[in-house]
Amino acid sequence: MSASDLVIAGFLPFSAIDWPGKLSSVLFLQGCPWDCGYCQNPDLIDMRAPGLIPWEQVRATLEQRVGLLDGVVFSGGEPTRQPEIVDAVVEVRELGFGAVLHTNGAYPARFKELLPGLAWVGLDIKAPPARYQEVTGARAGGERAWASLDLLVASGVDYEVRITVDPTVLTLADVEEIVTELSRRGARPPVLQEARSEGVRPDYAERLGNLRLVDVIPADALPGLERRVTLPPSEAEPGIREALTRRESTEF
Repeated sequence: MSASDLVIAGFLPFSAIDWPGKLSSVLFLQGCPWDCGYCQNPDLIDMRAPGLIPWEQVRATLEQRVGLLDGVVFSGGEPTRQPEIVDAVVEVRELGFGAVLHTNGAYPARFKELLPGLAWVGLDIKAPPARYQEVTGARAGGERAWASLDLLVASGVDYEVRITVDPTVLTLADVEEIVTELSRRGARPPVLQEARSEGVRPDYAERLGNLRLVDVIPADALPGLERRVTLPPSEAEPGIREALTRRESTEF
């Protein structure tokens, strides 16, 4: 297998937000072993869905952007699910780009293999170890994610830990437990992200209703932690595969 075998659901040739302070392209890889209710890319969960964009097309676009971008972000789905990502990271670095990973930590062995070649990692920690299945639907999720955190902390690679606070599952005590465990393991303070209704499946949007981050974590709780809160859009956004396919056809 090689980078040519990557199952790619979408590609954004330009982003100013997916690697903090840097300009990048973003690859969305198909497939994820978890099924989080608040997932904003539910079309990318299916591990049997075909790719929409060949690696060769992505690489040709990247070659035209050498010197214009800082890096390439591998996102998903869960990008470490696909073993071909290892070769793709090598190719990206050979072109002169930094390689960036957005991951939920579900595959710590492959994550460990990738870490030496990464410039930055955004790692999602979703719940206290004992409550992971309630968020992800996967029994082994907690053990794998926290193992990936330990690998990341020990690696010396620059990173950010994010907690998307699902108000339909997590309580303030749960989030406090996560923050305490992160500190115990030597991790940086996390960013608290609000679960949003755009892009999610209708059943979760109905459960979420008007619940917001502040309903779980009052404004005076967990002082000093960054909070990422965005107002819901005035109208529904297209699904990620639809949006990326549309952009791919006009921006390549």
